[in-house]
Amino acid sequence: MNRQELLDKLTQDVLGYVMHGHLSDDVLIEPLKPEGLADRFDDYQTLIDLHFVLRDDVVAFVRELPQRLRQLETSTESRTRTSRGTVRGRVNWSQTARVRSTQSPGDRSLFVCDTRTETYDTDENIVLKRLLATVYQAVENAQEYLDSEYEWVNEAWRGEEELLLELQRIMKRNVHVRRIREPEQYEPTDRMLVSSENSRQPVYREAAGLVREYRAIHRGESTAVRNLLEQTAITPDDEETLLELYVLFRFIATIEDLHGGEFTVSTIESGQQEIARLSGPKEIVLYHDTSGGDRGLSFRSVPEEKSDKELSRTEAVQRAAQRVARDYFGQQFQNHTGRPDVIVLEVIDEDAGSYEYFITEVKNSTRVDTIRGGIKETLEYLAFLRQDGEYVNGSESGGGFFGDGSNGLLVVQDMPERETQPFSEQDGIGILQVGELDEELESVLADVV
Repeated sequence: MNRQELLDKLTQDVLGYVMHGHLSDDVLIEPLKPEGLADRFDDYQTLIDLHFVLRDDVVAFVRELPQRLRQLETSTESRTRTSRGTVRGRVNWSQTARVRSTQSPGDRSLFVCDTRTETYDTDENIVLKRLLATVYQAVENAQEYLDSEYEWVNEAWRGEEELLLELQRIMKRNVHVRRIREPEQYEPTDRMLVSSENSRQPVYREAAGLVREYRAIHRGESTAVRNLLEQTAITPDDEETLLELYVLFRFIATIEDLHGGEFTVSTIESGQQEIARLSGPKEIVLYHDTSGGDRGLSFRSVPEEKSDKELSRTEAVQRAAQRVARDYFGQQFQNHTGRPDVIVLEVIDEDAGSYEYFITEVKNSTRVDTIRGGIKETLEYLAFLRQDGEYVNGSESGGGFFGDGSNGLLVVQDMPERETQPFSEQDGIGILQVGELDEELESVLADVV
């Protein structure tokens, strides 16, 4: 599959990806189940806020604010006040005469005055203030992601313009914005939004439209959520990570079909261990690009408990290299294999400590040497996988180092012009081309989960 084909097959779970990459406007999200998104993502509100402020129209709106705020419309309020001894505003002589005659006959120091004051508290400005507060709060909620150096952050909010700082200055210091009262919790009302939509000024019309969009997104309306994801999906720059992401999402969808339940998806960010969890009689946890260290998993390739005489030549070389490096640098090292791109962890009975693992390596290649390397790496992961220091598969003296033959999978790029062994005839680990996942993955995972 090429990049565009992978993009076309991304699911709604791309909402949770906030690592290196850029904003894509060519992603079609299928399938979309917005009614369940709030429960699906453990940080849903933050993710929705993040993607809202990444929209082009929101960024453009903030970019144009400094100039537009100088042209805000105001209205005048007329007030009638009765005072004694002073005149403020324009004297209303007819009212003054009436008040003097009825309340204080002969008191020539009593005046009724009409005053006119300028106010920023118009319907249109209340709508604008609500949008600014919404965007500002959304930026605050998503600050941990917007503080990163990823390209998609620079594309939208940082770069040369530093819109984040500009928005902060506007909200805290702009005299025009500060003169607008804070909207009530129920505001803006539909009447206020309609007034803004009918305004001659674009700033008010756009503000009303964005407020309506934000409300629709948080209500989970299908069209609004789909548009949000398709406009602001963050996709990896490199095809290797994109392919891994696609395989991860295929695992999630396939296991959900098998179990009839739904995963809770964590934000896919740097350093994150657990990506998705499905609870039930069998608890299944997915990890991406990690060793699963928070569950006590490791891949040490040379057991420290062996004596030097018990080591094979390969193990002896690794231990000697470890010792030389330790002495030279003055620090301890441990030998590990690489890290698998996907780990499916099934907890059958957590109290009894009964676990089963399925490990997948992903290679975005059709080169024979690269695929051979992927086969070796997958077998290493299975052979050296440890849970709390103990080997998961086989024993030091027996076989079964690679599980029962259904615990490992290598996913490679499509090779339509090359004849390869059918999956049903493979042994040790399975090898699937990415285009075969839709047809074969369910049968691969059925025996595991």
